[in-house]
Amino acid sequence: MRFSQLLANTWREDPAEAEIPSHRLMFRAGLMRKLASGIYTFLPLGWRVIRKVEEIIREEMDAAGAQELLLPIVQPAELWEETGRWAEYGEEMWRLQDRHGRRFCLGPTHEEVITDLVRQEVSSYRQLPLILYQIQNKYRDEIRPRFGVMRAREFIMKDAYSFHRDEACLQKTYERMCEAYSRIFSRLGLDFQVVEADPGAIGGYRTHEFMVLARVGEALLLLCRSCGYAANAERAEARPPEPLPAGEVPPPERFPTPGVRTIEELSRFTGRDPREMAKILFLRVLFRDGREETVAALLRGDRELNPVKLKNALGALAVEKAPPSLVGELGLPLGSAGPVGFGGFLVADPEVMAQDEVITGANEEGYHLLHVRPGRDFSPSLTADIRAVEPGDPCPRCGSPLEGTRGIEVGQVFQLGTKYSEAMGATFLDEEGRARPLVMGCYGIGVTRTVGAIIEQHHDGEGIIWPVSAAPYTFAIVPVNVEEEREREVAEKIYAAMSEAGLEVLLDDRSVRAGVKFKDADLIGFPYRITVGSRSLAQGKVEVRRRRDGEVLAVSPDRVVEVAQDLLARRW
Repeated sequence: MRFSQLLANTWREDPAEAEIPSHRLMFRAGLMRKLASGIYTFLPLGWRVIRKVEEIIREEMDAAGAQELLLPIVQPAELWEETGRWAEYGEEMWRLQDRHGRRFCLGPTHEEVITDLVRQEVSSYRQLPLILYQIQNKYRDEIRPRFGVMRAREFIMKDAYSFHRDEACLQKTYERMCEAYSRIFSRLGLDFQVVEADPGAIGGYRTHEFMVLARVGEALLLLCRSCGYAANAERAEARPPEPLPAGEVPPPERFPTPGVRTIEELSRFTGRDPREMAKILFLRVLFRDGREETVAALLRGDRELNPVKLKNALGALAVEKAPPSLVGELGLPLGSAGPVGFGGFLVADPEVMAQDEVITGANEEGYHLLHVRPGRDFSPSLTADIRAVEPGDPCPRCGSPLEGTRGIEVGQVFQLGTKYSEAMGATFLDEEGRARPLVMGCYGIGVTRTVGAIIEQHHDGEGIIWPVSAAPYTFAIVPVNVEEEREREVAEKIYAAMSEAGLEVLLDDRSVRAGVKFKDADLIGFPYRITVGSRSLAQGKVEVRRRRDGEVLAVSPDRVVEVAQDLLARRW
């Protein structure tokens, strides 16, 4: 390809809306353009990168025994109603109607569609196990699209689904897919971490996320360097607290706290540590049967609530902070509410219940209670791990301090069990002719998000630094002065020889200043730049420069192809 024919306009300034490096650089390097909020057009350079990522995914999926197909993007509501997810999925789902008033959605995921297909095509244990995958666009109406391809409303995804006769067969495939994912992300030059995760709207009973480590990652990861425990903050378990020795605790004592409404204010007022206190939070909980209730959560004063854990503990569909008006309807004062005498549904974290005594609200405006003993002065409706685990907390496995880091989710794998097959009547006949529900797994990779994650880990102040496996072109040939005949002839000769050898090469034949070409090459991030200039030609050489560290080789023009092939083989 010649740069003069390439649709690739580069920008010198950052777009105003871009907040992170990958968003800025994908615009500046001419990889994509914005059509609407969270919806992008991928230009030729960007599309070549996406195709490179897809190629690696296909190679590893095929090697793992998966078969590629293509499912419809437009999905009928009836399928989603079979699993109950039409009502549960939420406002991120793009819903539409055809001219006859029939309801459809733009697929955010394809569990229902693939299960419908398999229940029609698979009837015997002899057809199992079966792994099917596709790479196509997905649609989610994000409330706040941001960070470019990291949180877009239209994006490209690889989703795979496996079908099995039993859990043991699923486990083998799950492990094989995890290995395939590790190879995919390693081949793309990514530093990643596999972590335990929450299944969210997809469901299932076991799931892991593949997280690319990056400062701008939206997810907090908790890692143990001693035993290898790793989890997303939404899933991270709290180590069970050590029970305190039982001692004599006097009865609760009411004391005035005028104007005190927060734990911080209570700590200053009493001179006591927040760890000696318990705070109560009120949540509005939506249950799967349509009920909506106000639930109270009790935590140690210095802890934060993990709403995902609370939602899972209650088996609820959604949890959100209750508005002050709703708390007022319960007859409780904000800032002075507490568990003693509370008549509603109370979920307490085990850390609170292990305390010898705590300070709590007195359920009376401007008053709190001393010497409140959990289990004696109040009993929760449910005790469950609902607190947010933080860096420095003990590992739930070995007790060593957990480290915190940020990550970008690029892939997730799920053990779904029979969640979808039972709901949709997807069965097979076993050896004895009995109908049994299919056991399922699900495996996703965000293709466009992976492109952004590569840039987050591979860039500098000049632009992108593509690993060879994902680069739009591996080599860029840059004649310093295309108007100079000798330089032009040598550049053209090298270009022809490299193209004939099957190397991915771009010839920058534009009649612009050399500095512009060099800046564009660094901005776009070609792994190698071959500079053809009169000064080096006078010595019978051209320069081969590696983008990653700026190292330069002086090479005879006749040996460029040989050297290029050697560089790729040695990954110099």
